[in-house]
Amino acid sequence: MMPTCQNCGERWTWNQTFKRMFTLDASMRCPYCEKKQYLTTKSRRRSSLCGFVPPLTLLLPIIFDASSLTTIIILIGTSLLMIGIWPFFIELSNQEEPLW
Repeated sequence: MMPTCQNCGERWTWNQTFKRMFTLDASMRCPYCEKKQYLTTKSRRRSSLCGFVPPLTLLLPIIFDASSLTTIIILIGTSLLMIGIWPFFIELSNQEEPLW
């Protein structure tokens, strides 16, 4: 499910969410009402775990004695998969929440 602005209630599209994920600012502006939205603590934890999946896939070819080409293909495929599903892990809040 795509994120929903907690201010105006509009659901963001995958493209809108994807574009806003790559900002250096801790907040994301809603494309509809322009109010600042923040990732929830739960969402930030899930998102940080997604970053560990592609490097962990590098262990599979070592375990199964795969070639270098297979390793590269698995790494690229896993990375693209994680980037593609990452917007579905986003939940928004009107206020910045502490990580712990």
